[in-house]
Amino acid sequence: MSIHSTITPAVSAVPADAPLYEERPWGAFWSLDRGAAHQVKRIRVNPKGRLSLQYHYHRAERWVVIEGTATITVDDAVMKVQPGGVVMIPKGAVHRLENLTKTPVEIIEVQMGDYLGEDDIVRLDDAYNRPKREARA
Repeated sequence: MSIHSTITPAVSAVPADAPLYEERPWGAFWSLDRGAAHQVKRIRVNPKGRLSLQYHYHRAERWVVIEGTATITVDDAVMKVQPGGVVMIPKGAVHRLENLTKTPVEIIEVQMGDYLGEDDIVRLDDAYNRPKREARA
């Protein structure tokens, strides 16, 4: 007699080889949770660091500032966001987070979409001279 498991791993919009932690020129991120149509990350942006000006084809994002003061651009709007502040980034919106302060900024990022790989980043401007499209690992 054999026992077969009926538990099937959940399908995820995040590629199986996607990193759980990665350092970037501006700071680092940790993937906290992944599901069929979502990913939750904790993102730390070092003082004077900034993410690329970018957009995504496959996902929308919600950013919740949990530490520091973030300068966030979404399309033509630029705002300073304090801890507890929430910013919605629709799919296709041009966006960036900058840390113009002397202390780290941390956010919780909730990604929602049908594909959540790092190669869905299209960079329009980047202070660190990275490629326009993120390469898939």
